[in-house]
Amino acid sequence: MFENEERTNLEDLGEFGLISHLTKNIKLGQPSTIKGVGDDAAVLDFTGKKVLISTDMLLEGIHFDLAYTPLKHLGYKAIQVNLSDIYAMNGIASQVTVSIGMSSKFPLEAIEELYEGIYIACEKYNVDLIGGDTTSSKQGLVISVTSIGYADEADVVYRNGAGEGDLICVSGDLGGAYVGLQLLEREKLVYLENPNIQPDLEGKDYIVERQLKPEARRDIVELLKSIAVKPTAMIDVSDGLASEILHICKQSDKGCNLYEEKIPLDPMTYETAREFNLDPTVCALSGGEDYELLFTVKQADYDKIKFKMDITIIGHITEPSAGCNLITTSGNSHPLKAQGWNAFKNEE
Repeated sequence: MFENEERTNLEDLGEFGLISHLTKNIKLGQPSTIKGVGDDAAVLDFTGKKVLISTDMLLEGIHFDLAYTPLKHLGYKAIQVNLSDIYAMNGIASQVTVSIGMSSKFPLEAIEELYEGIYIACEKYNVDLIGGDTTSSKQGLVISVTSIGYADEADVVYRNGAGEGDLICVSGDLGGAYVGLQLLEREKLVYLENPNIQPDLEGKDYIVERQLKPEARRDIVELLKSIAVKPTAMIDVSDGLASEILHICKQSDKGCNLYEEKIPLDPMTYETAREFNLDPTVCALSGGEDYELLFTVKQADYDKIKFKMDITIIGHITEPSAGCNLITTSGNSHPLKAQGWNAFKNEE
């Protein structure tokens, strides 16, 4: 989890000492941030913009495993997961709050490492950390992040706006985070059986990074704006492609056809999935945690996006009676099913 000869017990600082220590170097960069850390509440001023707010929670043993997740990467990922929700609304992320619950097994140095990743993500994406909370936890490490952003009313994109005939598009490639997770889990088991064996991750950097250090797609929001394309519906791919397109279709009261041959897969994702006897398409449809943007656009915008390197057209929206279908490479049609992440599937 964390190996460091220096160990400062958190109880030596106390809650307020810890907060002061972690936030002493915060620098605010957003014009909308009037007051950040240091008072009873942050003060923001968005001057007429629509405010966007989203919250996600990450729990040790459910959302991450500290056996192979560096704390710096975890802090970075916690921010990215939340910023992705703001970008999925076609908005600009501007602030975050971070709350953590931790057990006594974590020394100050471990929490510093976690926050280093948080600060790197905030600086890279021009987001202010404006508050949060700290508490003790008997359940392992808990991280809760609230992201705040804004957009002009005319720019906000919801899930319910897809129209019949609209093109279905996705950024980047899919399935890599899930396959990277399978690789990390395999190496963890090998290590537990024989701690003298070093993890074999050579040549697999891309898919490991897709799992441990995802990147929210602010660049896609900026690209679409630069070519004057406003999506009709949009969502981020956190639970798998199938689950996300079904959300759009349900809320838009439409059907869809997705084409298997069009789903973007990185060669490393494809090859590693095969090594694990996994179907690469299923990894993309049901794997999740890719944090790409899935969106629909009007057919009139086809010429604007057809040559954009990081956007792939993977299908189209149909009338609701046609249902939601995957058209396989062999030309067969199968109903799409959401088999991705279920937050409560392990509940007893």
